[in-house]
Amino acid sequence: MNNAQSAYFIINWLTEHYLELTGTVLGLIYISLSVRQKIMTWPFGIATSVVYAFVFFASRFYAGMGLQIYYVAISVYGWFYWLRGKRTDESKELSASKITPRLIGWSVLLFLISFISMYLFLSFKTDSPVPLMDGLTTSLSVVATWLLARKILENWLIWIIANLLSIGLYMFQNLWPTAILFGVYEVLAIYGYFQWKRRMQNQPDEK
Repeated sequence: MNNAQSAYFIINWLTEHYLELTGTVLGLIYISLSVRQKIMTWPFGIATSVVYAFVFFASRFYAGMGLQIYYVAISVYGWFYWLRGKRTDESKELSASKITPRLIGWSVLLFLISFISMYLFLSFKTDSPVPLMDGLTTSLSVVATWLLARKILENWLIWIIANLLSIGLYMFQNLWPTAILFGVYEVLAIYGYFQWKRRMQNQPDEK
């Protein structure tokens, strides 16, 4: 392949995948901001979700597409909660906290309802090629995003599992930019967990 052919191939590939690449860039900004606990996490989260709703629709990841609609709604909630959520001092930003037994119960319930309903819907009402994995990764992401919106430390542990499964899923569907993005997500999720934990340890007086 000569230089002209290589250039044509690259331009053609970029043209065909420009939407996915846009979502990749926005997603990286989003996850980087969330690791640093920045309020701009949520506007970039909304933008990323809108772009990926179109990407997943084209790839027949219907649960993933529906998840993006949920992401938009939970991003609005997270934006409000990080600004106005419970805190001991209104002059300070909302602090991260550890999960409680009550939240564990709600998280398990949310996961089971999401997974069962999505798996059945994808299996019998759509032409999804991977209903089990699509439903599983989607349900884990539903729980993780809700906990992120509540600024719960353990959201990162769920993201670690969800991202790892998603990498294999997107590779299977030849969504390579998205698979690479989730590989970066995996690294950032691990980093985010320890970063949040370290920050919590350095602020012992905050609840």
